[in-house]
Amino acid sequence: MKKYDLIIIGGGIAGLATAFNLAEKKFGKILILEKELFVGAGATAKCAGGIRAQFSSKVNIELSMKSIEVFENFEAITGEPALYDQVGYTFLLTDPKTVEPYLKAAELQKSLGLDIRILDAEELKELAPPVRTDDVIKATFCPRDGLGDPHEFLQGYFRACRRMGVDVLIETEATGIILSDGKITGVQTSKGLFEAPLVVNAAGPFAKPVAKMAGVDIPIEPYRRQIVTTGELDFLPDRMPMVVDVSSGLYCHKESAGLLMGWADRDVPPGFDQSQDPDYNDNILMKALDRIPQLETAEVANSWAGLYETTPDHHAIIGFAGEVTGLFIIGGFSGHGFMQAPGAGILAAEMIAGQKPSLDITRLSADRFVGGTIEDEVNVI
Repeated sequence: MKKYDLIIIGGGIAGLATAFNLAEKKFGKILILEKELFVGAGATAKCAGGIRAQFSSKVNIELSMKSIEVFENFEAITGEPALYDQVGYTFLLTDPKTVEPYLKAAELQKSLGLDIRILDAEELKELAPPVRTDDVIKATFCPRDGLGDPHEFLQGYFRACRRMGVDVLIETEATGIILSDGKITGVQTSKGLFEAPLVVNAAGPFAKPVAKMAGVDIPIEPYRRQIVTTGELDFLPDRMPMVVDVSSGLYCHKESAGLLMGWADRDVPPGFDQSQDPDYNDNILMKALDRIPQLETAEVANSWAGLYETTPDHHAIIGFAGEVTGLFIIGGFSGHGFMQAPGAGILAAEMIAGQKPSLDITRLSADRFVGGTIEDEVNVI
């Protein structure tokens, strides 16, 4: 069958979460197009697996809290097992200039129902013993935050989608979006034409060129980011949280018996290059060694590069594109795609099905960049 009620371009976790929630509503015949060899081979496969609601904007906090509810109850919701390890996130504040903004954000987070704790250096040392704390002024900690295996959750959504009748085509690249009188009628692919009146652009870092196929310009740019992991380390506590050093930009968490470390180099220009820069990895390692001196004896186990899909204000775009009829955007998560996809998939499905979204996400509309003032998300790593 080549006629569908809706086609999703992109088989990452955002596209699969949207498909799952639409299938639950018995929306109709749904097709997911994934250009790679398997679903989730793009940005989802490269992410660090962090899950948090410690953001500075109300909409990001609420969107992440909605996602966390799904992560906490994933098997009950989808029928598929997946572990959400709620070890928490801690943000280390070493620069006096960062303390007030983060404490202000913590107050907003508390007002929205999050359990946020403000730690001093001694309390932080108890929570994460290997971390150097001599320069820490304060730290924020949320025990409801944590870690998840992106592959595990994505495969859970995939199996649930297939069980509910969603069609998935891998190694099938969207090459054009077909329009008639300003309305979408289908998608041209490397395997032929598929007809549908609705298209969901869930292409992650490739969302901008996909939107251009329909003559729509969206401000989502890809930026290369890199991650390094170590071999086994015997000094890491079993319940070590995700640690974010706000001043240096380093983030790290326990990964198997070692440590995963990442950092966003703001000098990297936008582009689709995912080759590794050895200097970038060295910067990550030096920042990590400064914060966790015991890493001096660690061995590098693995490293990789991936792409952030970034908007100018570091908030996602979730909504219909006004220029054409039938194009829906879900993307631009700015490094928060895995952690926000479950909630975003619920909201996208509600909007596509003609329902009022269960959160006020007017702030995430596709047209917010045209005039007016946009509020940046400050808590970005």
